[in-house]
Amino acid sequence: MFDKKSESGENSKNGENGENGNNNKNGIIQCETIKITKMTPEHIPQIHAIETAVFDDPWSLAALAGELNNPHAMYIVAEKSAEIVGYAGMWHVVNEGQIINIATAPQYRKNGVASLLLEHLIQLATCHEMMGLTLEVRLSNIPAQKLYQKYGFQQEGIRKNYYAATKTTPREDAIIMWKYLI
Repeated sequence: MFDKKSESGENSKNGENGENGNNNKNGIIQCETIKITKMTPEHIPQIHAIETAVFDDPWSLAALAGELNNPHAMYIVAEKSAEIVGYAGMWHVVNEGQIINIATAPQYRKNGVASLLLEHLIQLATCHEMMGLTLEVRLSNIPAQKLYQKYGFQQEGIRKNYYAATKTTPREDAIIMWKYLI
C-alpha cells in the first residue's frame, strides 16, 4: 500500500490475485510492480502517446508540459519496466481537488492501473487536507463512472453540452461527481 510520504513521488504496489501479474508455465503467479511517481518532463512524450490513443480531443505536448509549471497541478504516472502505462492529474484549488485526467494505455486497461492512480490521487488529497475531490465524466462513459463510484464518488449534477463534438463522438453532457474527504 501507499505510505503517507506520497509527496516523495515514488510508491509502488504489487498486483494481488493475479492483477498486474502473469502466470508462467508452472502455474506460479509472477507479479509485476507498477510504480507510481511524480510526472517529470521525460514522461511527457509517453503521456502524450496515451492521450492520443484514448482521447478524441487529446492535450498537446505543450499543454501537458505546461502542467509541470502549474503551481496548482499534481500529476502522477504509473510506470512498469520504464514504460508509462497510465497517468493522472488534479489541480489543488483552495481546499478542493479537481481531477483533470486519468488515462491508461489501451493495452493495460482492466489491469487495475486506473484504480491504482485514483487511489493515489485520493491519498494525495488527504495528505494535502483537501475537503473533497471533484471531476467531470462523459455521460456515456459507464466504465469510468463505475470506477469513481467504487471509490465513493457520487453524482452531484450535470454540465450540459460540456464535451464538444469530435470526429468520432457527439457533443455530450458531463456528470459532475464528488467525493468528500472531510
